Amino acid sequence: MLKKQDFSYSFDGSKCDECGGKCCVGESGYIWISASEIKKLSEFLGLKTDEFIKKYLFKTQNKYSIKEKEYNGGYACIFFDEQNKNCGVYEYRPSQCRTFPFWDYFKQNLEELQAECIGVKF
Repeated sequence: MLKKQDFSYSFDGSKCDECGGKCCVGESGYIWISASEIKKLSEFLGLKTDEFIKKYLFKTQNKYSIKEKEYNGGYACIFFDEQNKNCGVYEYRPSQCRTFPFWDYFKQNLEELQAECIGVKF
């Protein structure tokens, strides 16, 4: 069970195997990725950085976000593995994904978090 200071909930990561990747799918949104994360992920995929950016990212607000794909009437991260229902680049996922569900946004939106993540315990 993972607990973070200033958060009213904890997280049981063992539930990830059961949930089907709800944190990777749903409404469209931004999946921010830093320059160092772009470098690591492009190397992992065997692509030059510029090829990786062109294929998997788009730029908005002077930052890069990972592209999404249509999935089950909504959207999924381009790296969401539809067969296994999990992240296809898990070891190289960006910080935004690594820090889920401990986002400041969820401090004020607990009901939304509870609907999205079965690993959250209040």
